[in-house]
Amino acid sequence: MKRALVCGAGGFIGSHLVKKLKHEGFWVRGVDLKYPEFSPTEADDFIIGDLRNKSVCYRAVDQYFDEVYQFAADMGGAGFVFTGENDADIMHNSAQINLNILDTCYKRNIKRIFYSSSACIYPEYNQLDPDNPNCAEDSAYPANPDSDYGWEKLFSERLYLAFHRNYGMDVRIARYHNIFGPEGCWRGGREKAPAAICRKVAEACDGGEIEIWGDGKQTRSFLFIDECLEGTLRLMRSDWTGPVNIGSVEMVSINRLADMVMKIANKKLNKRHIPGPMGVRGRNSDNKLIFEKLGWKPKQSLETGLQKTYIWIEKQIQELR
Repeated sequence: MKRALVCGAGGFIGSHLVKKLKHEGFWVRGVDLKYPEFSPTEADDFIIGDLRNKSVCYRAVDQYFDEVYQFAADMGGAGFVFTGENDADIMHNSAQINLNILDTCYKRNIKRIFYSSSACIYPEYNQLDPDNPNCAEDSAYPANPDSDYGWEKLFSERLYLAFHRNYGMDVRIARYHNIFGPEGCWRGGREKAPAAICRKVAEACDGGEIEIWGDGKQTRSFLFIDECLEGTLRLMRSDWTGPVNIGSVEMVSINRLADMVMKIANKKLNKRHIPGPMGVRGRNSDNKLIFEKLGWKPKQSLETGLQKTYIWIEKQIQELR
């Protein structure tokens, strides 16, 4: 039986990956500060602990693992990342986790480790036009991310690549583009745009209004969680290091995203635009490289993923009433 370690297994992507690995027949250990919030973990073993602490890393990596997945990070949506109020914690906490995990895996002679980077590493100057962003993998340098979250992710990419070059570690690096779906954070300030808009629409009465940060013309692409896991496992089990984008090419404005959710909910709502953190004006996954290297591209439409996500969030709201 193969064995896998999932760091950040209490979070959105990590908890979904645990389930998928278990369905594949892996023995899985998860580690995080908390258990998954919305369903019991399916991990065979789960360590509650802080990976900033080296002793927790030693407990987690106390044996050989065929695959290690590193998702643990201090992160959130625009309301957390782009205010500037959390930059020190974001950079310190996430960098410390990556330094600890890489060193511990190296000392345990674990070779294959996946690192979840982010589209936030791409330069702001290539994402000023909402209709024509450039997020090809080779556009990352000269570096100029628009947030310290992006700078930390870029540093950690280089950290993993250095361990690959100097110590022969078989690392895999993906740059995720706005992963969403059921069982993700949907309130509290760390939620991302699809979940936030689904929540606002679900809570609004027909004929009412929802708030949108900025003018709503900023563009993004959003990838459903099932597609994210498929791309991740294909990369992990390939002979290619990356970094590579894992995202959708179906780019929409935030206004259009809200319209799609309203249609799913069968509600007519007004959009009230208010000041708020927005990030770059345009971002879209460039999938040419992943198709060239892995012969894979996402297939599920944004609307299909939003339908599943909206139904789940609406149910969460109803259960709280």
